[in-house]
Amino acid sequence: MNKLDKESVTGISALLVHAANIDEIYSEHEKDLIKNFIKSYLKDDSADEILKLAEKIENNSNQLLNYTNIIKQKTMDIKTDIVEHLWRVIISDNTVDQYESNLMRRVCGLIYFPDKESAEIKLRLINKK
Repeated sequence: MNKLDKESVTGISALLVHAANIDEIYSEHEKDLIKNFIKSYLKDDSADEILKLAEKIENNSNQLLNYTNIIKQKTMDIKTDIVEHLWRVIISDNTVDQYESNLMRRVCGLIYFPDKESAEIKLRLINKK
């Protein structure tokens, strides 16, 4: 799988923070899931530092496009990994509300990721729990 640079990881982490915040409950568990995403791409950087920056970016931006434009140019492997991380964050509280589902549909549309594949990832993760 090819790598993402620090700026891309930070932007995508902001999208993960956005997904975590949609239900207005931003838990430590969700923060840990986002840090796991960061660590999977950036071994030597501080995940806490990048998470703080991502939270700041997410706070100041209502534009999903900023984040999805980064992802759109990536390989299908990376897109799949990002969609999987988004679903992990969303289902971490064992519920998926309409706003979370809507976010995933919008993101998948913006990054050209098949809805069917997104649904399969979601089901696989739910069944793993």
